[in-house]
Amino acid sequence: MVRGKTEMKRIENATSRQVTFSKRRNGLLKKAFELSVLCDAEVALIIFSPTSKLYEFSSCSIAKTIERYQKRVKEIGTSKRDADHSQQARGETYGLTKKIEQLGISKRKLLGEGIDVCSIEELHQLENQLERGLTRIRAKKYQLLREEIEKLKEEEMNLIKENKELNEKLSGTGAIVVASSSSTLTSSEVNTDGNDNMEVETGLFIGPPEPRQSKKLCPQS
Repeated sequence: MVRGKTEMKRIENATSRQVTFSKRRNGLLKKAFELSVLCDAEVALIIFSPTSKLYEFSSCSIAKTIERYQKRVKEIGTSKRDADHSQQARGETYGLTKKIEQLGISKRKLLGEGIDVCSIEELHQLENQLERGLTRIRAKKYQLLREEIEKLKEEEMNLIKENKELNEKLSGTGAIVVASSSSTLTSSEVNTDGNDNMEVETGLFIGPPEPRQSKKLCPQS
């Protein structure tokens, strides 16, 4: 008698469903046992019947097998995340590489290199980019110049202030500076003795003037 192919769908008859469950459960448990013995595999099998009755088989320990399974699943999940991150990193690296290449091409074009194959529209865009760049450069240069001028003006004001304070301090010392009209010397009034030493007589002195001595008149004979 040829055995017909069983259709894979839920058995509607409860009695037939229970009989089929018992037969196939025993066959499944037998296959699990044979797999563990013949292949030296760690096998754990858990079955709940439609009435929630538990059937199980384990080649070593159900708890240890479940713990090993959970650990392995966690490792696989971590490996999968790492693989996804690596794939994402490779994609980002590729994208950055393409951007760097495009920037290099744009830089060479701005320097006037490789523009033989450029169209009129591309050349016009390059011209506009250069003009915008020059505008920003000039604006920055003028800003730096204005800042330098303001700095120099501030230094000038500080110097003027310091000079005024020094003049006020000198005026408060009470020293009298007297300069005679003969303070301007000519070359004939400079006495040299042929050596490196030079003596210069001037009418410039500081302090109160010395009293003049009266000249004695010699009697005429």
